[in-house]
Amino acid sequence: MSDIAAFRQAISEQQAALADRFQAGEPVEQLVHQQAAFIDELLGQVWRQHALPEAEGLALVAVGGYGRGELHPHSDIDLLLLGEESTFDSHGPALQDFLTFLWDLKLDIGHSVRTLEDCIEQAGADITVATNLMEARLLLGDETLYQRMREVTDQSRLWAGRAFFEAKWAEQIERHRKYNDTAYNLEPNVKEGPGGLRDIQMVGWVAKRHFGVETLAELVDRGFLTDEEYHALDKGQNFLWKVRFGLHLVAGRHEDRLLFDHQRSLAQRFGYESDGKRLAVEYFMKEYYREVTELERLNEMLLQLFQEEILLADHPGEPRDINKRFHARRGFLEARDSQLFEQQPFALLELFLVMAQHPELKGVRAETIRRVRAALPHINEEFRADLRCRSLFMELLRQPLGVTHELRRMN
Repeated sequence: MSDIAAFRQAISEQQAALADRFQAGEPVEQLVHQQAAFIDELLGQVWRQHALPEAEGLALVAVGGYGRGELHPHSDIDLLLLGEESTFDSHGPALQDFLTFLWDLKLDIGHSVRTLEDCIEQAGADITVATNLMEARLLLGDETLYQRMREVTDQSRLWAGRAFFEAKWAEQIERHRKYNDTAYNLEPNVKEGPGGLRDIQMVGWVAKRHFGVETLAELVDRGFLTDEEYHALDKGQNFLWKVRFGLHLVAGRHEDRLLFDHQRSLAQRFGYESDGKRLAVEYFMKEYYREVTELERLNEMLLQLFQEEILLADHPGEPRDINKRFHARRGFLEARDSQLFEQQPFALLELFLVMAQHPELKGVRAETIRRVRAALPHINEEFRADLRCRSLFMELLRQPLGVTHELRRMN
């Protein structure tokens, strides 16, 4: 059996094992990391087979999602070949053979070849390159060279905190625009759409740059995330990982779009069942939209917290009174009392009326949104029967402007 045939067989067996373990209910968070570990081992064998150096002048580096140690069955495997010009000259044919061999294995390899100077120049000019290098992980080769790359491309050197946040935020706005700024597309993109995996990664990138943390869990220790918010992000990520993992298996290739045919296949694979009320696919997509909507709202709130922490920290602004319960600060509505919604639940509805009556306001402050989320259990039968709540809702409907916008915000 040729080398290529042996490697292809190993890959095929790995894919079959992943599919079996996934169908048996093994946690997807284990599978995505184990798939990355499998590729680590495979690349090591191919690297050594092509007599490439393991200690000097050249490094093989995982970047992007692969750098985080996360791979789905048909994910792109993003690699950086790092070295000096002289190293590339002397090992050029072996590196070309190495990449050709990987392509012959039908692996989805995305690669770049850079010197340290290239890394500095490109990371400083392109926020996407900078983000990829933030998640770099050494696979093989010169560790000293790799560490030097990490030092010279450290975001504190290339991107000021404000500039990094503004660039990533602009990137997300443009990405969301491609999907009509809604999580409710009929054939949503699990990775790139609003509320998708990229929104969770966005929070992680900004947190890593601003706070220097490696995981979202560390933000809880910093007091930036609540336990509930962290668990919601973790739960949402695992759900989307499960959907994306299944999507790759159903499609038999890299696919992030939940096309109609794939929706039906996944609903069946995940054990949803039709009944007299709804089809199995409808139950599946209802859960999907619920999860991504929650993630979209969390992303929006947390990025606003980052905005206040990064962009407005030096200028918190003086509050401008609106009424006894609310004031405005730097154009955002804020509850005057941290216990407002617990003590006066009707203020949950008043908030939206105030927003409709003051179109000059840019939004609701993130900390107030957090307090609204914490107070949601107060929306019960007593709340619905409260005359103040009914009156506030009717008054909102009578507003000449902003009613539709505030009803969407309320949702």
